[in-house]
Amino acid sequence: MIELFWLGQAGFRLRDPAGGGPNVFCDPFLTVRDDRSWQSPIDPTTLAEQADVVLVSHEHIDHFDRPSLQAANEAPNAHFTLVLPLPLVDDAVALGISPSRLVGAQPDQAIDAGGVTVHPVPARHGINVADAYTFGEELSNGHTRYLGYIVELGGSRVYHSGDCSPYAGQAERLLKLHPDVALLPINGRDFFRETEHNIVGNMDFREAARLASDMGARVLVPMHWELFAGNRGFPGDLVTYVATTFPNLTVLIMGRGARVDLGTSTSG
Repeated sequence: MIELFWLGQAGFRLRDPAGGGPNVFCDPFLTVRDDRSWQSPIDPTTLAEQADVVLVSHEHIDHFDRPSLQAANEAPNAHFTLVLPLPLVDDAVALGISPSRLVGAQPDQAIDAGGVTVHPVPARHGINVADAYTFGEELSNGHTRYLGYIVELGGSRVYHSGDCSPYAGQAERLLKLHPDVALLPINGRDFFRETEHNIVGNMDFREAARLASDMGARVLVPMHWELFAGNRGFPGDLVTYVATTFPNLTVLIMGRGARVDLGTSTSG
């Protein structure tokens, strides 16, 4: 059993609702902003109190929320281990986070952090449109700069892709790690967002559905579709597409700040 608690955008808390295990936060974006359609249901103080492990996929503010992580780290009860791509470790040190609580992640190097096993996998993204769509190796001395993670927790495996567009061999790589749940963006990418706003896009709803099916996930949870008016995705289109194209795949559309428990079995 695993509980998903949606914080908005790509932010989630993962935990075993039976209790006793670690709290894992993925890309928590907590900063209060006027341009958000809704604010995070938690603040940095809560993050400091609850987080055992924080996973950051890449450097964009809505994934690597530096002000919130710095504030959480300065709380007296902060104890989380921060896992982030190896090229970003120095950025985390600059926030005052102790190197002893930092893990620089790279693909195919499983991590045991805070009692949870994490499998980093590459993500195809970019800092700016001019350098997208790659793994960021050309910017990082050959190291992968953008990551997703498969988290083993509560008898389940959850794949959080971070920001990502599909790439050759992705589904095959993920299939070997046997994910049960896929947290995937559906905001897509297009010429106007790229050229007018420098927005590096992600997979769209069709690509997310195909990837979830090909990797063998049983539940697809769309993310990164609702927070900013200029970078929307449309989960209704995803539901319609999956119903006709991948009818054995379950789609879970989470409400703002929702908490949902998912079992580990596909049948009664």
